[in-house]
Amino acid sequence: MDKLPQPPLANVAERYSRQVRFPAIGAAGQARISASRVAVIGCGALGSAAVDLLARAGVGEIVIVDRDFVEISNLQRQVLFDEADAAAQIPKAVAAANAVGRINSQVKAQPLIADATSSNIEEILTGAQVVIDGTDNFETRYLINDACVKLGLPWVYGGVIGASGMAMAILPGETPCLRCIYPEGQAAGVLATCETAGVIGAIVSLVAAVQWAEAVKILIGDHQHLGRGLATFDLWTNDYLLATGFPRLADCPCCAQHRFDYLEARHTSQTTTLCGRNAVQVSPGHPLRLDLAELGRRLASAGAVSISPYLVRLGVDGHEITVFADGRAIVKGTADLGTARSLYARYVGV
Repeated sequence: MDKLPQPPLANVAERYSRQVRFPAIGAAGQARISASRVAVIGCGALGSAAVDLLARAGVGEIVIVDRDFVEISNLQRQVLFDEADAAAQIPKAVAAANAVGRINSQVKAQPLIADATSSNIEEILTGAQVVIDGTDNFETRYLINDACVKLGLPWVYGGVIGASGMAMAILPGETPCLRCIYPEGQAAGVLATCETAGVIGAIVSLVAAVQWAEAVKILIGDHQHLGRGLATFDLWTNDYLLATGFPRLADCPCCAQHRFDYLEARHTSQTTTLCGRNAVQVSPGHPLRLDLAELGRRLASAGAVSISPYLVRLGVDGHEITVFADGRAIVKGTADLGTARSLYARYVGV
């Protein structure tokens, strides 16, 4: 099939005309948006909605970081993906970048099939003007917070569960950081997850829209209209609140003491249960690059194996082990960390 002709450059002004006519953005703001680089960490529900909005707004470059692949259960709330992506189980970062190409050919989308860790987060954020949180766990959010405070980089926190959600822009040195608001993470099993409480698509769209708006205000330099607080929403009970007045804690270990516990790997783990699934991610804990074709050949005698340019999948003993090129594996069919580690050691062995 012949490719559709690309729109001529003369149509660029028309593409963004309605956005430019919004007085708070204008032509100068659009120029800043088009020259910007935004990193989106996690491309599930919030991340995919944010990437969609960023691409349509004409952000110059979007770095899309995600460790996972598309599944059918994602489609209810993860707006960039479709049934073909789920059937092929394409990595979310790649599927999102492909979607950006269809939405706006003028935007550069850089997919990174990776887990954001203490060893790579600073490199991932290099050159970005703002970071958007699309993650599903506080450990990674604290890691983003550490890196952004250290680098002086603004970021926008977001979270959803059930019909409720929250968002907050964080400007290092100017606003409270995440550890000022939440000094310590909750123990496992304390917080509800999308597996236990579910999540509706509408709250994802609402929170991602707030994250996008805060990010764009930062990109165009309009700090005056930032929310300056924690915005919370519940679409089912119709409760909306902007909680302001949070102080920057004088003893905050991150933004006051500059002790970056998560960035220095004092609190990070190599195994993580995945939200909404009976699965565990296992990471090797050191930089690695696997030969997926060789791994697939090696595992062929152990069970049913499928290989793609992005991953190797093994079905064995009632479990499904998906291994990525960076050595990470998602072990499906168990929520037990010990079982997942054992299966990883047995079949991946790195």
